[in-house]
Amino acid sequence: MSMRTNYCGLTTEALLGKTVNLCGWVHRRRDHGGIIFIDLRDREGLVQIVCDPDRQEMFKVAESIRNEFCLRVTGVVRARPDGTVNSNLTSGKVEVLCDQLEVLNPSVTPPFQLDDDHLSETTRLTHRVLDLRRPQMQNNLRLRYKVTMEVRKFLDENGFIDIETPMLTKSTPEGARDYLVPSRVNAGNFFALPQSPQLFKQLLMVANFDRYYQITKCFRDEDLRADRQPEFTQIDCETSFMNEEEIRAMFENLLRTVFKKAIHVDLPNPFPVMDYATAMAKYGSDKPDMRVKLAFTELTDVMKDVPFKVFSGAANMEGGRVVALLVPGGAKEGSGMPRSEIDAYTQFVAIYGAKGLAYIRVNEKAKGAAGLQSPIVKNLHDASLAAILERTGAQDGDLIFFGADKAKVVNDAMGALRAKIGHSEFGQKNGLLEDTWKPLWVVDFPMFEHDEEGDRWVACHHPFTSPKDGHEDLLETAPGKCIAKAYDLVLNGWELGGGSVRIHKETVQSKVFRALKIDAEEAQEKFGFLLDALQYGAPPHGGIAFGLDRIVTMMTGAESIRDVIAFPKTQRAQCLLTHAPSQVDERQLRELHIRLRATEPVVKT
Repeated sequence: MSMRTNYCGLTTEALLGKTVNLCGWVHRRRDHGGIIFIDLRDREGLVQIVCDPDRQEMFKVAESIRNEFCLRVTGVVRARPDGTVNSNLTSGKVEVLCDQLEVLNPSVTPPFQLDDDHLSETTRLTHRVLDLRRPQMQNNLRLRYKVTMEVRKFLDENGFIDIETPMLTKSTPEGARDYLVPSRVNAGNFFALPQSPQLFKQLLMVANFDRYYQITKCFRDEDLRADRQPEFTQIDCETSFMNEEEIRAMFENLLRTVFKKAIHVDLPNPFPVMDYATAMAKYGSDKPDMRVKLAFTELTDVMKDVPFKVFSGAANMEGGRVVALLVPGGAKEGSGMPRSEIDAYTQFVAIYGAKGLAYIRVNEKAKGAAGLQSPIVKNLHDASLAAILERTGAQDGDLIFFGADKAKVVNDAMGALRAKIGHSEFGQKNGLLEDTWKPLWVVDFPMFEHDEEGDRWVACHHPFTSPKDGHEDLLETAPGKCIAKAYDLVLNGWELGGGSVRIHKETVQSKVFRALKIDAEEAQEKFGFLLDALQYGAPPHGGIAFGLDRIVTMMTGAESIRDVIAFPKTQRAQCLLTHAPSQVDERQLRELHIRLRATEPVVKT
């Protein structure tokens, strides 16, 4: 290349004595007693440029440059003087003695220094282009690229082909709110942006493509959080003539391969497998962080007759639950949890609907009730206290927390508390959190969950998931007992992917729709193209979709998927860089046959 001969960050002692042409940005300019040093940065890293005043014309240019100027440098590579080697840089043993210096483009004063580690997210997203120049963001996005390349290599080697599916499609009820796109040509009608390629990839299996994949955008108009965006990227896969176990084996091998090649991490082989019921019983979550060495102890059966109404009321209510969470060493003198930390956890579980957080300090187990410290001890009879100590395996110095309420509240609150304690300073100091990678398959999900407000069954995953063999009749007689051929892949408490064996028979699909109170007319209107296709000898098929953003986020150790997406949205679904979403002019609205209506004021009662 005429403009540059190599990258700044790859300028090493192998080039000693050679003349190089470098291009990049001024990371920092330093004037040391008449000699100007420039740290020149490109995508591969930094190299030190030395500007000597003996070259007057060049030096005059060097005096005028500032941070983020875009430069072209010609100079000779030489060894750094003794004592000035920078072992943190690939180029740290050399420097470039500048002969020619050209300003390709000056820069206004940047709104922040690129090495400032204390930037607010608002500042970063508003000036995202500069934020992306930071080495951390460069590394994140290059890792993302590497992950996608390894995924493509693996899938290609295993016979999968990349097929694009439509971005403008039909609005179908798949669990989240659709983003709608008005049609100018077909007035009054709308496309929807795909929540996933789910239906199309099933159609591709019917069409005999056998093994499909796509790394594609998905769109869901839902409330955001750290691991959600209005648009996100999915590694979407589908295959024919494979059962649940075979599909899981193939795609855990994909994940092992990608982790090994992208970040040199060896994940276990094979991944552990846990059924949904066990996950909820022991951890209160269908995506438990298996690094945390804490688990629930079931106490519902022994709390039905205790005087403490919080426990007995929950134990006797339909769908109620009472559990204990043992924290080893939590009450140990001098190193246990202080009362202030316990009070903070009480406020924490309230976020999940818990009305309080009962606890018992085990001071001297051998003394029975007299050796236990808690306001609730006097309201628990000896048999229940003995059961608590026996079942939890509590020892002197341990702390026991309790959850008692409807099962969902207990699971949500105590599951979150388990993770919170494990990741706390106390948890890490006391070995309650393993520093490793802990993958887990969660399987045998319920087909349906009951929507109390609507008094109807709704699909736990999506309505195209196949029931377990022999459960087809339960679709009409007892939907709540029906188990799905569904599986989620969890890693360190994050759901990285989820999938299922799909329904490939129209008769079974129709039964599922009836269980969901989707009548034949509505099913034909919304899913007729799928139901029709299933009648033409559809093969048994299934698949999985991984969240690419989540995988890369975990690999980088970032706190949010926004740190691995080039141009993300905020938690208010806004792009601070482009100021989207934004208003459009009246002419565009008329072309789309849309009239804006004033928002009705909220009347407070």
